[in-house]
Amino acid sequence: MHSNAQTFRFALIITLTCSLLLAGAATLLKPRQQENIKLDIKKNILKSVGLVDADKDYKRQEIQDMYAKYIRALVIDEQGNVVEGKTPDQIDPKTEGNLHPIYEYMDGDAIKAYIIPISGKGLWSTIYGYLAVEPDGQTVAGITFYQHGETPGLGGEISTKWFQDNFKGKSFVDPNGQLVSITIVKGRVADKIPEGERYHYVDGISGATLTGRGVTRFLKQNLSTYDVFFKKLREQKEGVIHG
Repeated sequence: MHSNAQTFRFALIITLTCSLLLAGAATLLKPRQQENIKLDIKKNILKSVGLVDADKDYKRQEIQDMYAKYIRALVIDEQGNVVEGKTPDQIDPKTEGNLHPIYEYMDGDAIKAYIIPISGKGLWSTIYGYLAVEPDGQTVAGITFYQHGETPGLGGEISTKWFQDNFKGKSFVDPNGQLVSITIVKGRVADKIPEGERYHYVDGISGATLTGRGVTRFLKQNLSTYDVFFKKLREQKEGVIHG
């Protein structure tokens, strides 16, 4: 009969062995995990401007090649000026809170859209995504929500194409060029908002009012961060800001 001491020694050896194996695996896999995170970010930046389809599988190299061809990563300061020689992954959030990443969607030498990271609290989780803005500095070109813990079938619908397509063509400034952001209504915009005022409203998700409120709230916060930059773009345009 084995003694209790032998049993404890055996259990200790097994525990230590498993711990070492798990620690080793985590260390070995960490670079790959970091690479996957960076690749997912690139994929969602591309998705925000319609360069990739959410329902299609892409090879790693396809994403890398498209990103290298179409996306230029920049950093801007609080005055909306581009910080030369600095990239988003070089920003230290602890000491450089005045610096913000922004991405340009390039078609040759032409800028087709600007892309900014968006994030904030929904109902159950922090929601992450990207918002693409037309070169006019006021019109939404696309949006993607790619990471969240909202309820499937309810708040989780923010990840669906039908919901994200609602944002395209909407303006986040009023006729005077002031930031109003994008507001998610409870129900359908057509049923609640007069036709001439629908430019910054989108349809809500049935049963997900609180998630919609959270998205509305953090979109305005995120757009406020970049408002100086986009205001400069708007000032470069002639005529009425929104017609």
